[in-house]
Amino acid sequence: MPRFPLPRSSLAPSCALLTLTALAGCAETPKPSPRPVQTPVAQYRTGPGPVGADDHVPDFASRNFVPFNRQDVPAIAMREWRMFGSPVDDDDPEARPDAAIPALKPERIPGLWQRIGEYWWIGQDPYETEVNWTGKTDADGTPFAPENDGRYAWSAAFISYVMRVAGANDRFPYSPNHSTYINAAVSGQSPGLRAHDPATYIPKLGDLLCVGRGRSKTVTFAMLPTSYGFPAHCGFVVAVNQNAPPFGHELSIIGGNVDDAVTLTHVPTSPTGALIGDDGKIIDNRYPWAVILEVLYDADFEPGAGQ
Repeated sequence: MPRFPLPRSSLAPSCALLTLTALAGCAETPKPSPRPVQTPVAQYRTGPGPVGADDHVPDFASRNFVPFNRQDVPAIAMREWRMFGSPVDDDDPEARPDAAIPALKPERIPGLWQRIGEYWWIGQDPYETEVNWTGKTDADGTPFAPENDGRYAWSAAFISYVMRVAGANDRFPYSPNHSTYINAAVSGQSPGLRAHDPATYIPKLGDLLCVGRGRSKTVTFAMLPTSYGFPAHCGFVVAVNQNAPPFGHELSIIGGNVDDAVTLTHVPTSPTGALIGDDGKIIDNRYPWAVILEVLYDADFEPGAGQ
């Protein structure tokens, strides 16, 4: 699969991101929580299970050394993207070939398979089997064949990891499946998410763009919430209001397990930043975006950023 450098104009922070950085020092720094925030420790089909302190989560996140904020989430996602070599893929996902040498998938190479293990370990509820998975081994530490990596898909684990480390704590439904938090947002059961129809909402930095995968690619906002789990994919919006190759007006998202890596994708938009064109249809012919999840942050900026 060809990869190309991110265009210089796209690498430059957007106006919105520059504004966040410039104003970061304006907010007053709150005091951290005296103890970790309690979150569910296991998943239950009937709803959240028992709660407790999750010792897999770093203290700075579970005690909110800084408020859960819109500046940190894109920054954490971009940090992970750089760790994987800053790959960019704007090809149609239906046309992406498998890796020529499966053993050389980024998720399986030294240093990165362990990092994916951290996505599972930190992102998932601590009593779940998935917390012990890595980029190439199951819960018992047994390597699985590269061609079976679909059984250990980690894109939702990546989203959960970023939200945990950013300090979302009990306001996000952590799960190995994107549909869990999509359905929770649409049904109003997640205090940290608000679901929007892509036809009526313009994405902001730190929001999540979500789409169904495979047979579920036909899932639309009107069909949500579903009474069942469905394959999906979501990515964090890390830049907006861009005017650069390959689409001109565009935004950028970062998601996990795209080409077996943390990968950036450009998304075409209208001049106003909307995903819908004048004809009322999704502009992006690769992704029929089903829902935009607005993340309800406690602050737009990290107090004292860079100090």
